[in-house]
Amino acid sequence: MNPFAFSTTAQIVFRPGAASDIGSLVKPKLGGRILFVTDPGIRKLGLCEPALKSLASSGVEATVFDEVEADPSLATVLAATDAAKAAAVTGVIGFGGGSSLDVAKVVALLCGSGEDIDEAWGVGNAKGPRLPLALVPTTAGTGSEVTPVSIITVGGDEKRGVSSPIILPDLAILDADLTLGLPPHITAATGVDAMVHAIEAYASKNANNNPLSKMLARQALQLLGANIEKAVLDGKDREARGAMLLGSMLAGQAFANSPVAAVHALAYPIGGTFHVPHGLSNALVLPHVLRFNIPNAADAYAEIAADVFPDLACEQSAQSRCAAFIQRLADLSVRLGLQPRLRDVGIGEESLVGMARDAMKQSRLLANNPRDVSEADVLSIYKAAW
Repeated sequence: MNPFAFSTTAQIVFRPGAASDIGSLVKPKLGGRILFVTDPGIRKLGLCEPALKSLASSGVEATVFDEVEADPSLATVLAATDAAKAAAVTGVIGFGGGSSLDVAKVVALLCGSGEDIDEAWGVGNAKGPRLPLALVPTTAGTGSEVTPVSIITVGGDEKRGVSSPIILPDLAILDADLTLGLPPHITAATGVDAMVHAIEAYASKNANNNPLSKMLARQALQLLGANIEKAVLDGKDREARGAMLLGSMLAGQAFANSPVAAVHALAYPIGGTFHVPHGLSNALVLPHVLRFNIPNAADAYAEIAADVFPDLACEQSAQSRCAAFIQRLADLSVRLGLQPRLRDVGIGEESLVGMARDAMKQSRLLANNPRDVSEADVLSIYKAAW
């Protein structure tokens, strides 16, 4: 067995209504003055009000920073860091989707260490320490509450990442009640994103692909596959919502240690250039990347096929299970109401060459793909998806 390292969040609380008790959960870890990082939509919906009341009743002074945008910018990170420093906070809470959680991670790092963000970009470059950190996801997709990565837009469409176990939080709070009002299209896109995390983690050729990640990926796919349509069709189904939230977290643990690959690499230009939501960007290229990978990953895809679609266990050969799995994933996206082709989200065929060039910049991700990918291969995949 190959050696590996596995890191994850120190404590995870999974309980409906847990966010309403956040004060007692975080005060021993984060202290009495925290920066509460969220976005305007979450604030407007009132989702964070019970948490803020709980903090106040526990004697925790919260400075709210609610200016996080989708694909958060470096300017936003620096503004939140300034707010944290001005309030002399003792800890940071990220509350919301992946963008708010990613901003909270970097703010905790910069305030705790005083290091320059330009020295922290990349894998293993963050020095730390960071401030105590708690993360509360309100979507079931990114798994950011258990991943050591934060992705920030640094200028134009360029995204850069901080990747280090130092930014794993002290506490993740999974409260299904926070996801009950999530609209169907967001539920679908974020749910597919979580499924992609698990699929790519399972088949990753990264040297740190390990038995724990594989186990977590399969458990995630079982939960996500059994519940994604339920959650999309009935957003008030608390059991389905909880299963999606837990599945997303397990998938996050899997890919945090066995990293994702070409699906994500090809999704980044779609999101970065055309501002297509990340989960939908993944869904648009998922079946086409998996078909490209068949020569090297058919056995892996066959192994997980029945985790998502239990009836595929009846397929006798690995090749037939693999082919059916990929087609069923494409069909699932359509049933969930997601656009199936690049042209459906306003991407012209003339853009594909530039997208292929940009995707090749994601060498860190492409290195994990089961099959080597050239720029010509990427262009062919985009054409198939168009």
